[in-house]
Amino acid sequence: MNTAVPCYYHLDVEVSSERVSQVRRILAAHLRYWKLDILVEPVCRGVEVLLHTIDEHATDKNTTVEMWWNGQHLITAVSDHERDLPGPHYAPQGCLAEIAALSDGWGGCATATGKIIWFSRRARLGERSPLVPVGPAPRIGEALEMPREVPVPAFAGSVVTDPLVAAAPAARARGPELSVPRRVVRPTPAM
Repeated sequence: MNTAVPCYYHLDVEVSSERVSQVRRILAAHLRYWKLDILVEPVCRGVEVLLHTIDEHATDKNTTVEMWWNGQHLITAVSDHERDLPGPHYAPQGCLAEIAALSDGWGGCATATGKIIWFSRRARLGERSPLVPVGPAPRIGEALEMPREVPVPAFAGSVVTDPLVAAAPAARARGPELSVPRRVVRPTPAM
C-alpha cells in the first residue's frame, strides 16, 4: 500500500498586487512537486482571494502562507497581523464565501499578533493524478514474425556433400538475393 509522506511548506511574503500572482505560481509549483496537481486550482484561487483581501484592507501587509499535506487533506493557512475579523470584506458575499465554496472546510482564529484563516481540501492518493487509458499491448503473434527457416545443427563428423550448401554462408553474407536453402546430410548410423 502506498503511504504519503507528510509535507509542509512555509512562505513569508509582503503582499502587493504584483506579488499575488508570484505567490500563486510558487504554491502551484509546490503542489505539483507533491504530485497534487488536482488541487492546484482551488488552493491557489483560495490563497489568491485571501491575499487580495489583505492587500486591499490591511495596514500591515506582512503575511505568512503555510501548507500541510498529511496524505488525505491539504490544509492551507494565511495569517496576517490585523486583529479584526469582521468587516465588509469578510461578509457572506465576500472572500470567506468564496473560500467556503472552494474548500471542504475552513475556519479562522485570533492569534497573539493577528489572525489566521485556514481552509482544507481532501485528495486521496488515487485522486492525485488522473488516469489515462492505454491501448492493449500487441499479442506475441502480431509483434513477431515467424522465422522462414529453422537451422538444423550439424553433428560432429558430418560431411556436406552438396557444394551449394557449403557455399550458403558466404552467399548469405553478400545479401538476401543470393541466399541458398540449407540442406545438411547426416551420416547414417552403423549397424
